[in-house]
Amino acid sequence: MSFHNFVVSAARSVRPGLVLCLVALLLLGGGCKGRGTLATDPVAGTREVTDEGGRKLVVAQKVDRVVSLAPSLTEIVFAIGAQDQLVGDTSYCDYPEAAKKIAKVGDTIRPNIEAIVALHPQVVLVSTSSQLEEFTQQMRDQRIAVYVTDPKDLDGLFRTIVNVGDLLGVRANAVQVVEKLRVRSNAVEAKVKDKPPVKVFFQVSREPLYTAGRDSYLTDLMRRAGGDSVTAKVPGAWPNFSAEAALAARPEAIIMTTGDSMGGKINSIVAESLLKSPAVENKRVYEINGDLLSRPGPRLVDGLEQMARVLHPDAF
Repeated sequence: MSFHNFVVSAARSVRPGLVLCLVALLLLGGGCKGRGTLATDPVAGTREVTDEGGRKLVVAQKVDRVVSLAPSLTEIVFAIGAQDQLVGDTSYCDYPEAAKKIAKVGDTIRPNIEAIVALHPQVVLVSTSSQLEEFTQQMRDQRIAVYVTDPKDLDGLFRTIVNVGDLLGVRANAVQVVEKLRVRSNAVEAKVKDKPPVKVFFQVSREPLYTAGRDSYLTDLMRRAGGDSVTAKVPGAWPNFSAEAALAARPEAIIMTTGDSMGGKINSIVAESLLKSPAVENKRVYEINGDLLSRPGPRLVDGLEQMARVLHPDAF
């Protein structure tokens, strides 16, 4: 399950106040495996593409009409300079500012099929496996390709950026974006590499208590930031964590997003089972902009930098 799907599902089952918090965390993760590749057929004017889910699809040699069903993918399209090819995105795509002006096609969980078809895209970019088979069939009936992305860690994100650049004919731009992001991420890792890792708990939501597990890209991000996630070996990407396990973990720092905490008091934003943890006792509860962590796009490196700064302020 992607972080986006988890957030939407959880929002339907918890109190209204938390719904607003969870909505602020909206993002799209991946649920398939593989790396994107291209094979051209200049005679037919098409090319065969293998997306990051290992699915083969045929697209036009030049893709100039694309719909994004993920805020993270929308940010990638803008970052690599392919925004003129973007004809539709979701109601949650609000960055950069220009993304708000793109035609809206609903959200990832409930995309408006009619609205997508009316835009005549050649490709729809998605980063979730939710209802993929049904959605893909609906798009196939309209001769619209669906390209799945799947960044499970920072290196996976860099591959996704280049793959999207390949797909949209701006590979050189994408490579340049990745090179700059990698320089920044490498700089962070160099600054914290000799620091003792800080035991971190990432709180996705308070009640019920969800966190980042073994398959979450945030677990990789915490490691790069000089942290040691206490839930790094918990199966899944966004597991429900028991109060007993949270208490036993005794994290030295707790990280959450601003969308989840809303600037509240410690005893109202931190899970009750974590209130007696060293993190709370030592006032090491940190809030980071939710959009930087909940969207696996170019700004994930901004999130990495902020995470490293709060975990190891003396390194900066």
